[in-house]
Amino acid sequence: MKRKVAFHTLGCKLNFAETSTIARTLPDDRFERVSADSRADIYVINTCTVTDTADRKCRQAVRKFAHRNPDAFIAVVGCYAQMRREEAASIEGVDLVLGTYEKFDLASYIDNLQKRTAPGIHSCETVDTDEFMASWSAGERTRSFLKVQDGCDYHCSYCAVPLARGKSRNPAISEIVAEAEKIVAGGVMEIVLTGVNVGDFGKSTGESLGQLLESLTKVNGLQRLRLSSIEPNLVTDRIIDIISEGKVLLPHFHMPLQSGNDRVLGLMRRRYRREVFRDRVMKIRERIPDAGLGADVIVGFPGETEEDYADTYTFLESLPLSYLHVFAYSPRPGTPAAEMPGAVNRQEKEKRSRQLIRLSESRRMQFMRNASGEVHEVLFEKRGHDGTVAGLTGNYIRVMTPWVKGLPGSIRQVRLTTLRDDSSMNCELTDKEAQ
Repeated sequence: MKRKVAFHTLGCKLNFAETSTIARTLPDDRFERVSADSRADIYVINTCTVTDTADRKCRQAVRKFAHRNPDAFIAVVGCYAQMRREEAASIEGVDLVLGTYEKFDLASYIDNLQKRTAPGIHSCETVDTDEFMASWSAGERTRSFLKVQDGCDYHCSYCAVPLARGKSRNPAISEIVAEAEKIVAGGVMEIVLTGVNVGDFGKSTGESLGQLLESLTKVNGLQRLRLSSIEPNLVTDRIIDIISEGKVLLPHFHMPLQSGNDRVLGLMRRRYRREVFRDRVMKIRERIPDAGLGADVIVGFPGETEEDYADTYTFLESLPLSYLHVFAYSPRPGTPAAEMPGAVNRQEKEKRSRQLIRLSESRRMQFMRNASGEVHEVLFEKRGHDGTVAGLTGNYIRVMTPWVKGLPGSIRQVRLTTLRDDSSMNCELTDKEAQ
């Protein structure tokens, strides 16, 4: 009898790609994949450790799955399992802990699915390897997340990811193109390039991200290609030009700023100062006026004074961004920032977060209002419970329209109309039929 296995993914798009790859390693004759909302025999939680919120969500997921099926075999895998293996193993209900690389060999660890009195822990002590585990998501949606890079050499003072994933590395362009061809052959219309530090692509092979983008745009049948996140100092003029010149590459940039104050950027050990970020934003706006432009910001970093934060807020107000992702700083064990003086209290971090979230919503709404009446191509996804279908424009505006047969999984031309309460826009179809 087949065992039912459910996967639950926390964190970044890279994790989603890797979860899908791990799932494909389980033999179809022994395992049946089911939704994480279902009662399963096995639950696999692919974790993140970027913030303490991610750690907490892992513990919450374990409790939820153990309550749903007390006899279920629960595996915690990935970055949290790599960095905090003993802590992960101590969560009641956990049977197996697999680190960053061991998770790809999940099938070999779950032959015996009996509940254990003590969890099995399999996690290498340090991550220092040249090995690249190819990963891409499939089957979940009309988009696929394709991993093109792993690890990071930047060692920002707040970040545990280099400790969890090791040094920057990537496969050759030819290998990625071959993976992309497989993905497109499976019916996927949009590929999102993911990695820990995508802009660093090419360090292992003597190639460049620009060369990769140019190669992928030539993949037969690929209709849309999107970058995930990219460091501002790695956004070259050539990358901006390639995106502005092509129809396949989508006009959407997400660049982590983290702070708009140069002193704090120094404490963070970021490899740029704010004027570099401003220059890239303005260059993108000049070449691609309607591009979606987002940024990550951390508030409450150790030593961030009220004046530093005000400087960041003023700087962000001055930029033509489309949205922000706001994070309250949380210390990560093993990082330099965790030992820095000048901790900011929780109430102050929450206040600063709220202010930047309001700014983000204001910018998002203005970006959408400016787009009202424009015609865009939208890739529609699954039908919603309310009789609508959601999709994304190339510049990352989420749109909704009443369900029409054949709409999910198609690219359609639409006119954006009115704003909705859920930070999306209504739209009306302007073409006759799906592509």
